[in-house]
Amino acid sequence: MRNNHRLRWAAIPLAATLAVVLAGCTQAQLHGFLPGFEEEGETAVTNQTDRIAGLWTTSWIVLLIVGLITWGLIIWTIVVYRRRKGQTGLPVQLRYNMPIEIFYTIVPFILVIGFFAFTVRDQVAIEARYDNPDVTIEVQAKQWAWDFNYVDEDVYSPGIQGQVDPNGEVGAIDQSKLPVLVLPVNKTIEIALESRDVIHSFWVIDFLYKKDVVPGKTNYMSVTPERIGTFAGKCAELCGEYHSLMLFNVEVVSQEDYDIYVQTLRTAGYTGQLDNEFDRNQNQPGTSAPTAPEGN
Repeated sequence: MRNNHRLRWAAIPLAATLAVVLAGCTQAQLHGFLPGFEEEGETAVTNQTDRIAGLWTTSWIVLLIVGLITWGLIIWTIVVYRRRKGQTGLPVQLRYNMPIEIFYTIVPFILVIGFFAFTVRDQVAIEARYDNPDVTIEVQAKQWAWDFNYVDEDVYSPGIQGQVDPNGEVGAIDQSKLPVLVLPVNKTIEIALESRDVIHSFWVIDFLYKKDVVPGKTNYMSVTPERIGTFAGKCAELCGEYHSLMLFNVEVVSQEDYDIYVQTLRTAGYTGQLDNEFDRNQNQPGTSAPTAPEGN
């Protein structure tokens, strides 16, 4: 009874300390320092970022609790079973403690099953495609840039790899020349991902999500942007010499600004769709392309 009473009194300051610490956390800290949660009260970047951040942060909390328990047991064992003054030889050896063996088998099993179940649950939700998306985008990845097809509007935006800014610091990139993918806010978007050469990876950092772009295969990303702003993107798969310059930006804008942007593409003559016509893999051995001039 006395021990229970002491534990009860010890729990009060512990709970108060945790409450104060958690109350003082910023949005970035509460979301595991993931990008996209820098400012208090900001709307989630997409409909999936809260889900992804929740899985990440909860996983770390569980792992930290397991770590604290493990470290506590190690320290407790060192203190309680240390060799004391006057003792010689080895201490009494304990083996085959069945309760402990069962405990150390069941707990990791529960953790693995739990992480697997929550990961699958969130993965199914994230990977679900929209039946009738408001906007359909096709991304053509190439060494070392991106082309964007606005399928419903039948216009496109060609891109070039990142260019060094001559007026900036050493290694600075000219942001005005990067490929730009413009998306309307609060609209369901389906992005079809294609590659003309090697494996790339389409990564919008603040979306907390990336997907491989594989030659000969179409992958899909379904997302609803919920915050207006400009978000950095890059290729997240080593794809050759200028991989580090395979950059782009995503601009989430109002529907009105989106319509204006589409019209500027149409006025500039960027009508139609870019496809895999320039796919370098068509020239590889084993394809229908000739490997030597005729007559030789």
